[in-house]
Amino acid sequence: MIWLSNSAIARLRDRLRERGAPPSRGFPFASSMLPEELERAASIAEYGPLCEAMYLMMSADRDITVAEREVLRGALRGLSDGSVRSGHIDAMLEQAGKDVATEGRVRRLEVVCAALREDASRAEVAFVLAAAIAFADGAVADEENEVLNDLAERLGIDEAKATSLFDAVEADLGLE
Repeated sequence: MIWLSNSAIARLRDRLRERGAPPSRGFPFASSMLPEELERAASIAEYGPLCEAMYLMMSADRDITVAEREVLRGALRGLSDGSVRSGHIDAMLEQAGKDVATEGRVRRLEVVCAALREDASRAEVAFVLAAAIAFADGAVADEENEVLNDLAERLGIDEAKATSLFDAVEADLGLE
């Protein structure tokens, strides 16, 4: 089974913290929301685009494996210091699947990248996490490679930076 090391997740988490929280997204009717609902909405606002980027990678070859799900869960828990609960992750994955089914993969990739590319750190974290998902089952399928290339381009990550990030994931996973 492939896991990003704790140190790799910590580096990614620290990069996200350094750049600060994303712009506030006020929640309509927040005053009438239960604390659990507010927590879920906040998790989805912060981690939803990262989760969906990983989902798009997981589903690229139409074969979502247990290893890919475990890498995704571990990444989100590590990035959030454990504040993203399993129920939140399940809800984000379910929504990502529904969105792909109704809007299509290309449109969802556009939406996710639009949400992430405004912040270079979030864009690079999304790319690294997608690469880790691609490696989760031990081999990067052609479809996964295409998604990685498309993701890098849409996130504004040039080829040299994408190669550097990809190589760093390989090294962290001990695949070199």
